[in-house]
Amino acid sequence: MKPRSRGASVALHATLAVASLLALFPVLFVVLVSLHGRDGWQEPTRIGGLGLSTYRYVLSDTKFLVWFGNSLVVAAGATALGVLVSASAGYAVSRLRFPGHRPLMWTFLVAQMFPMAVLIVPLYTILGQLGLLDSYAGLILTYCSVSVPFCAWMLKGYFDTIPAEIDEAGRVDGLTPFGTFWRLVLPLARPGLAVTGFYSFITAWGEVAFASQFMSSEEHYTLAVGLQTFVGQQKAEWGLMTAAAVLITVPAGVVFFLAQRHLISGLTAGGTKG
Repeated sequence: MKPRSRGASVALHATLAVASLLALFPVLFVVLVSLHGRDGWQEPTRIGGLGLSTYRYVLSDTKFLVWFGNSLVVAAGATALGVLVSASAGYAVSRLRFPGHRPLMWTFLVAQMFPMAVLIVPLYTILGQLGLLDSYAGLILTYCSVSVPFCAWMLKGYFDTIPAEIDEAGRVDGLTPFGTFWRLVLPLARPGLAVTGFYSFITAWGEVAFASQFMSSEEHYTLAVGLQTFVGQQKAEWGLMTAAAVLITVPAGVVFFLAQRHLISGLTAGGTKG
């Protein structure tokens, strides 16, 4: 390939710089508003008077920590259960030829096509009949119904890239099908599990519609529901809202940092075979 000219290099780097600024501007704007106090929205571009008063108020004078704990329980439960079910379904369809294995995957695909607004009423009815409204278990099952179809498809593609000879070797050594899956295949599928785990966590951590409809008692509020208390009919506490928004991104950033080295390999491997 011919070396790039100086003008082309300058134009390329300028374009990348502008794209980076556009991507970072909303985040920086939210942080700046959060540092201007409870009325920071009125003068978000003012540099003076910056402080952490909104963060102190959110952490000490609101139920943010309770909402944070509730969201952490729900997101962790949805991630663990969703990855377990998705991995089991993906492995079964990838390795086993049981009656209905193809319709099962197409059912997952069709379920993924429905928007959340359409699913609220039937899910609300089902959870009400099971007595799971306003409970962590009900919300965890709801989030799994959203994340499992996508995760099962992705893990099925990833398991297809793992040689079937590994399963045969496990059976020769006396392992049961579940033992082969748990002890041999899952350790090799860490990149795929990292991707699906990250997707399941983000789906549960930032979801608003289901949590707003299914959680009614204040002690069970998740962050998505609790933050709505900062917005009233007469006034919106934008300083508190933006400070809480910044704090909410911390766990998502930590999960991304832990999973980042597996994300690219997991996404590409899971998309090579179907």
